[in-house]
Amino acid sequence: MATPIVRRSTNQSSRSQVPGVPKSLPLVTRRIAAWLSEITLVVASGLLPLGIGVYANSRSDLNRVPLSPILGATERTIAHPLALPVNYGTRNVAWTTNFLWTLAILAPLTLSCWQLYLLAKTGSTIPKRWFGVRVVNSLGQPPGLGAILLREGIGRWTVPISIAYVLWRYSLVFPNLVVFTGLVSVMILVEGIGLPWQQGRRALHDWLAGTYTIDATKPLSPSLLNENKQSQSQFMEGDEEEAIASIVMTPEISQPPQVWQRIQQNPNLILLLVALFSMGTVLATLVGTQIYVQIQQNERATEQRNGEQFLALVKRLNPNSDATNKERQTAILALSTLDDPQAIQFIVDLLTKETDPVLLGTIQQALVNVGPKAIPDLKHMNLFLANELDVDKNKSQQPEELRQKHLSINQQAINKILTVYSGQTNGLDLDRAQLGQNGSQKSSFNLILDKVDLSGVKFKSANLNQASFKGSNFRGPGEDGRWDTDDDWIADLSQAQMKQANLTDANLSRVLMNRADLSRATLKGTNLSNARLIGANLSSAQLAGANLNGAILENASLTGADLGQANLNEAELYAAHLGRVIAIGTQLSFANLTRTDWQGADLSGAYLNHANLSNANLSAARLTGTILRGANMENVNLRNADLSLADLRGAHLAGSDFQGVILSPSKQDPTDQFVQKPTIGAQSAVVQGVDFSQVKNLDPKQLAYICTQGGIHPNCP
Repeated sequence: MATPIVRRSTNQSSRSQVPGVPKSLPLVTRRIAAWLSEITLVVASGLLPLGIGVYANSRSDLNRVPLSPILGATERTIAHPLALPVNYGTRNVAWTTNFLWTLAILAPLTLSCWQLYLLAKTGSTIPKRWFGVRVVNSLGQPPGLGAILLREGIGRWTVPISIAYVLWRYSLVFPNLVVFTGLVSVMILVEGIGLPWQQGRRALHDWLAGTYTIDATKPLSPSLLNENKQSQSQFMEGDEEEAIASIVMTPEISQPPQVWQRIQQNPNLILLLVALFSMGTVLATLVGTQIYVQIQQNERATEQRNGEQFLALVKRLNPNSDATNKERQTAILALSTLDDPQAIQFIVDLLTKETDPVLLGTIQQALVNVGPKAIPDLKHMNLFLANELDVDKNKSQQPEELRQKHLSINQQAINKILTVYSGQTNGLDLDRAQLGQNGSQKSSFNLILDKVDLSGVKFKSANLNQASFKGSNFRGPGEDGRWDTDDDWIADLSQAQMKQANLTDANLSRVLMNRADLSRATLKGTNLSNARLIGANLSSAQLAGANLNGAILENASLTGADLGQANLNEAELYAAHLGRVIAIGTQLSFANLTRTDWQGADLSGAYLNHANLSNANLSAARLTGTILRGANMENVNLRNADLSLADLRGAHLAGSDFQGVILSPSKQDPTDQFVQKPTIGAQSAVVQGVDFSQVKNLDPKQLAYICTQGGIHPNCP
């Protein structure tokens, strides 16, 4: 009878370990508070390094490196189930950001594992100890690692999140993440409320793991640990102390499930189940084998028929054959109907050997009938012919004009297939294909794919110079039919040669265009939102009215480009070259313009509010009427820039170089060191409340203007 007394004293000692818990709060409230504290600690451990990493990424004094492959893989893994849009190109981040974002992944995982370990070994996490909450098994002891993994991994998280995910994924609100978050919250709340038919309304996770959540500030109650009527009757009829000892201290023998009892009592049932399973397996194997054999026989028969037809048609197309042109045309079209790879390859080879214009047209028609299946062979021939053109004339067996003609015919066939099968080309591989003009050889062929759906086509490193893609679409919604999800069909134009290409009104949203050459290309009204243009060459490109919202143009070259009225809000232009750019009325709000070079650019009337221009070069730039409210202009080179009528309110100008900056054109004697307060309508920068204390190279005339206009400087009276 002494054993239960020891247990009771242990409970009393547990109560003494949590003196700070307010006794007035009910257990349910403390359970919720403890759980919220646990979640807050885990989330904060991830958000803190994530936020610091984002801040470090915005700094201009940190070197940029490619994003860690582990982080990229993690991003794609998370994006797939949540249907988040993912750009699979490589992007650069600050070197410290890689470390901090990796920490943002590892810290929550480590903290979660530590909390699970504490819960398994002691029955309480640190927040649970704060609020006087404890988790025990049916013996009143810590539940152990297995029970905790079942309790937390399956009961508390997997079940409610899975139910919420299924409801969200197959609902009309998919892929709205706000709705999904709300559903998850509701499911977790419902799961935590408890099962109404369970004594004390035990939560599902406690019921699955066989655990109990108890008040650690009170003695352990035997009634909470009774799981069956037999133990309850023992507690009610016997001595109270003996019941406590038997329940709390004596290991309880778990009752086997009823189904397992019946199986043990009826061995013949096991034999029957094994026999039925064996018979079913044998029957399924026999049926499956027969079906497989029949399929193989049918395929062999089809291949044999196709082979015989192929040989007969090839014989008719033999140069020594006496077949007429009409018969040859019929044979060529018949070859296109054969579902045979060798037939497709033969037609592609025939395209470069035939000289009759009528038969050439028939061959191209046959390839169009074959469709996208002909593209791999056409691409292989395309690369071969392009390589032949680069061969020295003396080494080639064919004249250059004939080789160029063969290449043009090949390009025309590819052009026709892409046009006819618009929207059915996802995943088509045209990497390195020669479909554009070559500077050294003039071709009569021009790729024209206006208003064609090219979503998902791979044009990586392809030659598309002077091609026309007016109104074409390089991105599709994917199989789910929804935009901005992980399965969107996105074309790859990385490293593509697109000099002087016409992409007016094309949809290039989220398209990969890293290191693509778009010099002198026409992109008026083009949708380039969230496109990846890292290191791309857009020199002298026409981008007037283009949508580049959220586009990544890091280290891109836009020298001499026309960005008038373009939308570059929230765009990433770190270290981009924008010398002599025309950006009149361009929207650059919240854009990252760190270390950008705008020397000699025209930014009249541009919107640069809250943009990050730290360490940018704006020397000799025209900023008349530019909105620079709240912009970060630390260490900006503004030498000889024209800031007349610019709005600088709220801008951070520490370290900026104002040598020769025009704040207000004045007709008075240049030797006069005092500036009169401008009259209404005069062109003058808005500097009221702007701190010029740490600005460099202010001359007396500029200083006088700043002081009369309400600017802040230590030398102002």
